[in-house]
Amino acid sequence: MQPLAVAAPFSRTPLAPRPAMNRYPLWKNAIVVVALLLGLLYTLPNFFGEVPAVQVSSGKATVKVDAKVLERAEQALRSAGIDSLGLFMDPNSVRVRLADTDTQLKAKDVIERALNPDPADPTYVVALNLLSGSPQWLTAVNALPMYLGLDLRGGVHFLLQVDMRGAITKRMDSTGADLRTLMRDKNIRHGGIGREGQTVVVKFRDADTRDKARAAIAQAQPDLQLTDSQAGEDFRLVAVLTPQAAKRIQEFAIKQNITTLHNRINELGVAEPVIQQQGADRIVVQLPGVQDTAKAKDILGRTATLEVRMVDDTPGALEGALNGQVPFGDELYTERGGSPLLVKKQVVLTGDRLTDAQPGFDNQTQEPAVHLTLDSAGARIFRDITRDNVGKRMAILLIEKGKGEVVTAPVIRTEIAGGRVQISGRMTTTEANDTALLLRAGSLAAPMEIVEERTVGPSLGADNISKGFHSTLWGFLAIAAFMTAYYLLFGFVSVVALASNLLLLIALLSLLQATLTLPGIAAIALTLGMAIDANVLINERVREELRNGASPQAAITAGYERAFDTILDSNITTLIAGIALLIFGSGPVRGFAVVHCLGILTSMFSAVVISRALINFIYGRRRKVEKLSIGQVWKPGVQAN
Repeated sequence: MQPLAVAAPFSRTPLAPRPAMNRYPLWKNAIVVVALLLGLLYTLPNFFGEVPAVQVSSGKATVKVDAKVLERAEQALRSAGIDSLGLFMDPNSVRVRLADTDTQLKAKDVIERALNPDPADPTYVVALNLLSGSPQWLTAVNALPMYLGLDLRGGVHFLLQVDMRGAITKRMDSTGADLRTLMRDKNIRHGGIGREGQTVVVKFRDADTRDKARAAIAQAQPDLQLTDSQAGEDFRLVAVLTPQAAKRIQEFAIKQNITTLHNRINELGVAEPVIQQQGADRIVVQLPGVQDTAKAKDILGRTATLEVRMVDDTPGALEGALNGQVPFGDELYTERGGSPLLVKKQVVLTGDRLTDAQPGFDNQTQEPAVHLTLDSAGARIFRDITRDNVGKRMAILLIEKGKGEVVTAPVIRTEIAGGRVQISGRMTTTEANDTALLLRAGSLAAPMEIVEERTVGPSLGADNISKGFHSTLWGFLAIAAFMTAYYLLFGFVSVVALASNLLLLIALLSLLQATLTLPGIAAIALTLGMAIDANVLINERVREELRNGASPQAAITAGYERAFDTILDSNITTLIAGIALLIFGSGPVRGFAVVHCLGILTSMFSAVVISRALINFIYGRRRKVEKLSIGQVWKPGVQAN
């Protein structure tokens, strides 16, 4: 028998690998398109510039700016034949956009006369300002321009000196009153208590009484450092603040004054004001865009004090006061709702005794209320007042520029002891918040004076903007020329990605309402130079893949994928440096860091995602690509002649 022949196994010649296709899924393309459209939308407002405007804000603590004020301003302009570009209302003010500065000045005078019939006692602050010239449809979608810093927009710069000795003196005056109360409560006889400079001196007849007083004061006032002295027959106890307490009071004075300045500057409607501490006892205030320097100084230098007085409810007294016969020792005021109120001139308690004020609710009626906390002397005074005047009304006034405004006038329902006071009745939640803010930060903790004042004109700011814009433009054009010449079509795609990076960065700054300064413009120029690095890495990686013999489609895929790790590492290290500047820097350094960090994030997206989407659109639709337009590619074994 012949052996059976074994058939050879069926064999197939392996097929060559299919060329890689470079196509984004639909959702990725949609993300790129939506991002670019949103970037364009939120960048547009920056090209419309600013127009002159008049701003109306409250000039008194108890006056609110509402829709009625807007109607009165609009009616006044209409009666004077002044056309506006629009009237707008925000939570703190009414703003009127106008065509030019001449119309702006006329409108200011007209609105001033309409809203403030008595120039000596203005109810509203009418100030010049600048507003964005963006169309209404952009403003409706919250597309607003970036804020410009003092060096770009112009404005005023103040350096305020806080009188730290005044803060200590104010505290020692309060301490003297507390010691008098303490001596009376402890039944300790003394020969007089008075402040001498930064100390409080208590006089006694004998050393035993002084020792007894020392023990009582040391227990009640741990912040005081006590020393004995003797002048003739007087045994003296000298009290001075401990260094820790003095430092704490000075730090509180700075923080309280900064908070108060923030509240006052809100009346000017300044966009992104700079209010920060400089050194141990100075405060820097920068108000970009403010044209009325005198009005700014007036508001910054305002002094306010809190006073508690009793209401005169004598039958017929109010009617007589309304007819011009104000009783002796009384003053006529107006309540929040507009009702007249007759208040006694005698001040029973001042804001110096107030340590805190917080909004809340009445435990019984659940109505909005304000909870006050008084110091020990204030608690005793308030207890005595409320015990002797149950059923009567008590007025809380805020005194500014020598004129008083009634914040609230509640009825005393029962004796209030313990230093915790509640003000309630006919108050909304918003009014309770506002009242607490006024009582808590209505006055300065220490006197201040302006030691330096600088004005940056709008023309200088415009010149800075022009120089910054041209430096960025010429830098972009230089990069574009080099990339296009060296990498051809891939270089052009890199330039488009770089332009989209700039578009997204400006849109993001506008959306976040960041403040752009000269250091910020420098950060934009630096971001452009750094952002192109990612595209250079990608293009060189694609060239390397082509030199190694990869097909054009495979070279594109490998170039983007293998360059991504290097791009990520370099950008993360740069981002860490930017975050460090953001955390530890201040002022211009912080502004630079904000733009720098945002620029890194947008450059990652534009260099990797947007440029890849464009390359996919150009080459991904073709199954076979013979050559990539990426400049001269050196190949092994090929020598140039």
